[in-house]
Amino acid sequence: MPLVLVGGLVFGFGLGFSHMARPEVVIDFLTFEDFGLLFVMFGGSIVAGIAFWTVPKLFESAPLTGRPYGRRLKSFDRNVLIGGSVFGVGWGLSGICPGAAYASLGVGNWPILYAIGGMFIGAYAQGVWRSHDTDEPAVAPSDD
Repeated sequence: MPLVLVGGLVFGFGLGFSHMARPEVVIDFLTFEDFGLLFVMFGGSIVAGIAFWTVPKLFESAPLTGRPYGRRLKSFDRNVLIGGSVFGVGWGLSGICPGAAYASLGVGNWPILYAIGGMFIGAYAQGVWRSHDTDEPAVAPSDD
């Protein structure tokens, strides 16, 4: 768990340092006025890609779970399309994505608590709705 805490600290510091934890910066990106967020996401994707390529070569299993590394492939289906669209609407309305919302608290943006509360309520509502659907479980089954 200390590794997860360190990862969160680095993530939050990076978001705060790059000003990506500020909703006005995100909204400027979404309205094509400032492309700084694109460069931050691109840089983060490069670092994460290198890590996802390198770490499985160095270790046989994940340090936190002990499970072997593997890819989880998700097909592009109706749920991905609808979920992505709903996520995009929420991102545009709140001006912040989930990870940056928590980091935004660290830079003193207390009104973001409304967006975080909305995320929790929305995720809970989706779980309740999905639990009534017999085709898919609300939570992915674990390997335990």
